[in-house]
Amino acid sequence: MSSYDKHYYDGAWQASSGTETVAVISSSTEAEVARVPRGTAADVDKAVKAARCGFETWRRLSVEDRAQWLEKLAAAMKTRVPQLAEAISHEVGTALAYATKVQVEFPIMMIGMNAKFIREAKLEEELGNSLVIKEPIGVVGCITPWNYPLHQIVCKIAPALAAGCTIVLKPAEMAPVSAFMLAEAAHEIGLPAGVLNIVSGSGRVVGEAIVAHPDVDMVSFTGSLQAGRRIASVAGDGIKKVCLELGGKSAFVVLDDAPFDKAIAAGVNNCMQNSGQTCSAWTRMLVPRSRHDEAVELAKAQLAKLTLGDPFDQNTRLGPLASAGQRDSVLEFIEQGKKEGATLVAGGGRPAEPAKGFYVEPTIFANVDNKMGIAQEEIFGPVLVIIPYDTEADAVAIANDSPYGLAGGVWAGTPERALAVAKQLRTGQVDINGGRFNVLAPFGGYKKSGIGREIGPLALEEFFQLKSIQR
Repeated sequence: MSSYDKHYYDGAWQASSGTETVAVISSSTEAEVARVPRGTAADVDKAVKAARCGFETWRRLSVEDRAQWLEKLAAAMKTRVPQLAEAISHEVGTALAYATKVQVEFPIMMIGMNAKFIREAKLEEELGNSLVIKEPIGVVGCITPWNYPLHQIVCKIAPALAAGCTIVLKPAEMAPVSAFMLAEAAHEIGLPAGVLNIVSGSGRVVGEAIVAHPDVDMVSFTGSLQAGRRIASVAGDGIKKVCLELGGKSAFVVLDDAPFDKAIAAGVNNCMQNSGQTCSAWTRMLVPRSRHDEAVELAKAQLAKLTLGDPFDQNTRLGPLASAGQRDSVLEFIEQGKKEGATLVAGGGRPAEPAKGFYVEPTIFANVDNKMGIAQEEIFGPVLVIIPYDTEADAVAIANDSPYGLAGGVWAGTPERALAVAKQLRTGQVDINGGRFNVLAPFGGYKKSGIGREIGPLALEEFFQLKSIQR
């Protein structure tokens, strides 16, 4: 992996005004694999000024010109797939095959798809004697998380650029390398100066400076509820728009007439993807009380198929967690579950092997009460809780009894019954009977899971202002 000693803004690599750097640590070896600069508020100010200047040109480009720039960027990123996947596997712990397909190839595809979305977007509409025009909102500050580092960057910058906005991006401090590779690709194709600007560093310094800057018109953030509250507060002082994706504690409802062998396996796989470091993961599995023990045995059997190990081993399904801090946090939640009286039926600690790396055994708790902390708090690790219910109405009530509402799933004997329950869940996305992820569908949550939507053509709407011209 390459190290970087400069930020990227105003179309060039720029020395940081500070002297400190951030070490990037491999989640599987615990060794330093790269370094990036630790930015300052002064760096942010320069990047925002570049973005403001770049916006005046970028917003005036035709839709077709912006679409072609996105397609050029996607093509440049395609040449970097192996290097991107390797970096993310080191940073996050994602198994290499999953990192290649989901962490890298999918977001690159999304860059190109946003070219299509903006070409098809209706940017002017007649309403009575008014012409309603969609115009780019301006300079967008993007602050992204470490669990899907490139994916979450693309979810923000691709629709924003397509809409005519310019970007100031702060990538995750623990997983910044893919952002710098993106900058290399942008520089390689000659993306106009000031359109994409990247300053690495901490949320407390760089993130705060982006959100508070008077020339940033909107902030798009993915991360913790605590950080989201702070961002909303600071942005509110500036009366600027926010788009927040703040996590979840999603429920998977298995109804009594579902095919349990398929449903339980799907639920376990969903919960454990990216070693549980997925905000939309179905971490609460709701099963009929009369079939609770059967569900537990099926879940244990499926979990045993998910090999834990070196993310660079082709046989590995689950790698380590992203950091020592994340590992320790997950282990604390597991201990909390034991103290709360949940039944530990699989996993529950650190594996003996590998000796190095931030590994946690994939874990299942059974006989969980939804009031327990492990059923209410986002653990963000490979921990599944199985919660029994008595009736269908009871299942819906338990599923909705959460401060979050990001995603969920329902499996029933018929699509009609699954759909009827899905419509009752207060959550932004629901998959029924094994429904697959749809790149056209908007992604985002209810309640404390956030504000706004990402992904698909509707994501463009977050980055527009509306102007009405009466005539």
